[in-house]
Amino acid sequence: MTDAEARPVRVRVAPSPTGDPHVGTAYIALFNYAFARSRGGKFILRIEDTDRERSTKESERAIFEALHWVGLAWDEGPDVGGPHGPYRQSERAEIYREHAARLVAKGAAYPCFCTPERLAALREEQKARKENFGYDGACKRLSHADVEAKLAAGTPHVIRLNVPAEGETVVRDLIRGDVVFKNAAIDDQVLIKSDGFPTYHLANVVDDRLMGVTHVIRAEEWVSSTPKHLLLYAAFGWEPPRFIHMPLLRNPDKSKISKRKNPTSLLWYREQGYLPEALLNFLGLMGYSFPDEREEFDLDAMVEEFSWDRVTTSAPVFDLQKLDWLNGVYIRDLAAEELVDRIRAAVPAAAELDRELMIRTVPVARERLKKLTDYMGVMGFLFADEVTPSAADLIPKKTSADDAIRILETAGREFAEVEPWTTAALEDRARALVEELGVKGRSFFMCLRVAVTGSAVSPPLFESMELLGRGKTLSRLAASTGILKRLGRGG
Repeated sequence: MTDAEARPVRVRVAPSPTGDPHVGTAYIALFNYAFARSRGGKFILRIEDTDRERSTKESERAIFEALHWVGLAWDEGPDVGGPHGPYRQSERAEIYREHAARLVAKGAAYPCFCTPERLAALREEQKARKENFGYDGACKRLSHADVEAKLAAGTPHVIRLNVPAEGETVVRDLIRGDVVFKNAAIDDQVLIKSDGFPTYHLANVVDDRLMGVTHVIRAEEWVSSTPKHLLLYAAFGWEPPRFIHMPLLRNPDKSKISKRKNPTSLLWYREQGYLPEALLNFLGLMGYSFPDEREEFDLDAMVEEFSWDRVTTSAPVFDLQKLDWLNGVYIRDLAAEELVDRIRAAVPAAAELDRELMIRTVPVARERLKKLTDYMGVMGFLFADEVTPSAADLIPKKTSADDAIRILETAGREFAEVEPWTTAALEDRARALVEELGVKGRSFFMCLRVAVTGSAVSPPLFESMELLGRGKTLSRLAASTGILKRLGRGG
């Protein structure tokens, strides 16, 4: 057992605050969280904000908000503190410079004075020769005197890792096994940029070491960078953490998930009315399975059952239709009062509606909701002062305008006498009217549905009429009759 395996588990997620919080961040955070909690360990949030041009405080706050929304909490981080801070990389610049200087002093890194123009020309030469681009090591062949003279003159430079040309580096991945890289194919990676700020590679390794990270759990796109990190650990004389590279989320066409083909902002899913627990469940299905193959599970269950043996390296498909289905399952599991409160919190227009009436609508609405935001489209007709269907919609196929008028006038007159105003009583009277009028049931009910709800597609008609109430129902029948009569008069 290595020292990293013997120590208490410490893991981290390290998003960059350069835009909307990405759904992939929640995916990786979930697996870090589940593993840490399953082993009684610690989960750290670190902000990688060394991209000074693109990083913003607004984006950082959105990361906090979005991860909290899906139900993930961290033990250490910029907003909660901890013994290994600061937890923003922009506040750790001097730490990185000190560590880079150590590497230079021992010959494991070196200053590089090559100009952007020289590097661009080198790239073009290698491209013409159909070679992969890599730095040619020109500056590590400079004499000590040349280096000192350039530094004394203030010549702009970066610090590069001195990668050995011989041998190989083996990435030992907990779910992928060993991945071998030839050192000759590994570039002398920049560690400190000319502005004095670190690259991802140096900051990542230094922070993981100083924060005691035992397992690095991240997306598979970082596999190719891991040999650079292992070489850095070796250069410092540090034991590396264990690595786990999770499969990338994919679009249905197997391409990497991107906002061009799938919404990637976590906050978009909140705005669209997805339940956070459903989204977290869905992300848990991305590359993970329970022994009993269940598809519905909460965060506590995932923590309790967590094992890397259950993680697959095959590319999981981020299928919004599957998420819609799962979200609908979670919606149907909510108690009526909680569902209504969730809807009112998610949909500003719903917050103004009668809460008690909304609760009464839940048995009718629940089966028709994939997202919280569907509610107004499904049940909004109940709360409207009036609906204004078109004359064309009020006349079912193979039915004349006169027949539609007769249906609506008779229904209005007969329903005025129905007691009690219940679903069963309304349906019984309607079915009797179909027989009395000698019309097709489909035509009768469609005409009635459009007049009462304003749409040919609605929740069950008689449940809707009971919820709407006698006054509004009769008023809408009369208004629709008027629409058809004006049509007959050419108005």
